[in-house]
Amino acid sequence: MSGKGVVRSIKNYAKGFSDVQIRVREATSNDSWGPSGTLMNEIAQMTYNQHDFVEIMDMIDRRLNDKGKNWRHVFKALLLLDYCLHVGSDNVVLYAKENVYVVKTLKEFQHIDDTGRDVGANVRQKAKEISNLLLDDARLREERRQRQQMRDRMIGVTDYMNETMLGTRNEDGEQVYTRPGYLDDDKELRKALEESKRLADAE
Repeated sequence: MSGKGVVRSIKNYAKGFSDVQIRVREATSNDSWGPSGTLMNEIAQMTYNQHDFVEIMDMIDRRLNDKGKNWRHVFKALLLLDYCLHVGSDNVVLYAKENVYVVKTLKEFQHIDDTGRDVGANVRQKAKEISNLLLDDARLREERRQRQQMRDRMIGVTDYMNETMLGTRNEDGEQVYTRPGYLDDDKELRKALEESKRLADAE
């Protein structure tokens, strides 16, 4: 565990954060790497539980309102919000629409790091993308529908593999396992993770 991770763990314990809040804090930490797709998916699925939903959105809101020096909190909170808007519960969409002004404000986010680099640019761009999405109901519905179809297809493929692939053998009679290319993470998730990795590499 990194030094920052240790400090975060102590804060989580001292402030009595719940398991749900701790997951959101982990996904939106100040670490130089981005949140994992697995973690974001866990959080998105938790939004279907009303109690968990409230805790998740409260923590995301706190991160979105953080100071410039903690720009990674803000940027990663936007990444997580975007992910939840696509695969989380309808309540995420309703909450984000009612509080769209918070995201809109971030289109003006400014922070220059110690090297003179404008690290606020990524925050401004992501805030712009999410703001535009929240103002386009038809597009948001379609993107959520497509994401759900993709998830259903992936589940179907996984079931098929469990039923049939275990019986596949090569010419020597050895067990063979294959992974279809369409089981790759979806394009939007890859984009978010690549952006986070680019931020880390640039430091």
